[in-house]
Amino acid sequence: MKRLLLLATLAFAPLTAHAEVPEVRIARQYSMGYLQFNVIEHEKLIQKHAAALGIPEVKVSSFRFNGPAAMNDALLSDTVDIVGGSPHGMFTLWAKTQGTKQEVRAISALVTLPFVITSNDPEIKTIADLGKCKKIPVPSVRVSSPAVAVQMAAAKLYGIKEYARFDTAMVTMSPADATVALLSGAGEVNCTLALPPFMQQQLEHPNIHVIANSFDLMGGPNTYTVSYTSAKFHDRNPKLSQAIYNALEEATDRVSKDIRTAAKYWIEDSDSKLTVDFVAAAGSGKDVKWTMIPERTMQGADFMAEVGTIKVHPKSWKDYFFPEAYGLPGS
Repeated sequence: MKRLLLLATLAFAPLTAHAEVPEVRIARQYSMGYLQFNVIEHEKLIQKHAAALGIPEVKVSSFRFNGPAAMNDALLSDTVDIVGGSPHGMFTLWAKTQGTKQEVRAISALVTLPFVITSNDPEIKTIADLGKCKKIPVPSVRVSSPAVAVQMAAAKLYGIKEYARFDTAMVTMSPADATVALLSGAGEVNCTLALPPFMQQQLEHPNIHVIANSFDLMGGPNTYTVSYTSAKFHDRNPKLSQAIYNALEEATDRVSKDIRTAAKYWIEDSDSKLTVDFVAAAGSGKDVKWTMIPERTMQGADFMAEVGTIKVHPKSWKDYFFPEAYGLPGS
């Protein structure tokens, strides 16, 4: 009997010794539309909620990307697990992967906030003047929210067939680099799609003015960023996925009630020279809502399907969200 017990112990020992610790690899971009991720990482909220669900140890790591195209590639290649980006970047990947094991869907919205088109050229005053822009930096051409906002504006002004009228002027550039280029006035960047807190930096300068606001371009307040992942990761890790959702809930509440702490985390993680007061003000304006509720996301999906940027047309916002969000009053 002792011999049998010894053999059984030896048989199971390697499984215990080599058991892998679950890992969550988070990717986000450079603007401040992902403050929940900063809170989650600093306060170890995924680990907290995973432990409450019976997962005692989780490794969490983070990465930053300039735009949705590179992040989407990383998600499809299993280089990252959770992505923070625009709904429009997520739509591109959802449509591409729909019905497969790699299907990508949103976990939650992160924030509703506006961004603006700015210029240092006094002759560029309205959307109709965008043809005078030499270069228009965006996080990713065609699939980022800023790029789609310009397309929607062109379609509204000139008709749906002219939606890509200004695409040739768009170039991929980080919001920080775009701000430096616009303020310097030395190169060909004379217009930008300015995202918080970089738009607040730009508008401190008297020679920078606003051409249009994204809420006006896109038909009203709309979700600026979402978190998303693959069905492969979500379905393979049901408890961990629930822990991530719970962590996002807690982090969203934290950002809403304590924007200064979230601002401190963002400054530290971004190596930013901006002050806490400046970043906190940018993240708490009258039009800013830190919320997990998807707002007017279908308008963007409808537009991208109509112009052919995505080949699958969703019938409801629930088509591209995971079930954890279905109880929310989304749109």
